[in-house]
Amino acid sequence: MPLLAAKSDATLTALKGWNPSLQRNFNDSVFGSTTYNFGPSVVCDFHVDHLNWAAGICAVTSGGSYDYKQGGHLVLKDIKVILEFPPCTTILLPSAAIKHGNVPIQHGETRISMTQYTAGGLLRWVNYGFKSAEEFKSAATDVSSGVTDVNARWAEFISLYSKLSDFTI
Repeated sequence: MPLLAAKSDATLTALKGWNPSLQRNFNDSVFGSTTYNFGPSVVCDFHVDHLNWAAGICAVTSGGSYDYKQGGHLVLKDIKVILEFPPCTTILLPSAAIKHGNVPIQHGETRISMTQYTAGGLLRWVNYGFKSAEEFKSAATDVSSGVTDVNARWAEFISLYSKLSDFTI
């Protein structure tokens, strides 16, 4: 998803330009945040990451020592999909848009996880000229300048996703 990655990268670059003391979690990472769950047997209840960038992708990496045939499966509840999720596997998913979680592992096994994502607030902060939504709206001289058409914004976000035709030769 090169367009989605470019949008996230541009946002992080703009933040770094605004405040040079900010550091990325990893060199050349397009994700603004990283969360580690060290277990010993991480289980995430079903949830939607509503504070993440709505159109953004989340990278979830599993780790540990567990029988992925017996437990640790990733469940995408809204679309009724259950995936085996072996240790040292990474999946990219729109965590703000789809309810997800994982099933428990067996007694005596270990499971950890690392999740990379970008908070929606970072994109708003940059898009609002490094101001909060409240500051941006109060500074707008034209009431409509602070309001974005939701359908237009969603169409822009969807256009950032790759299509199969983007990869055919």
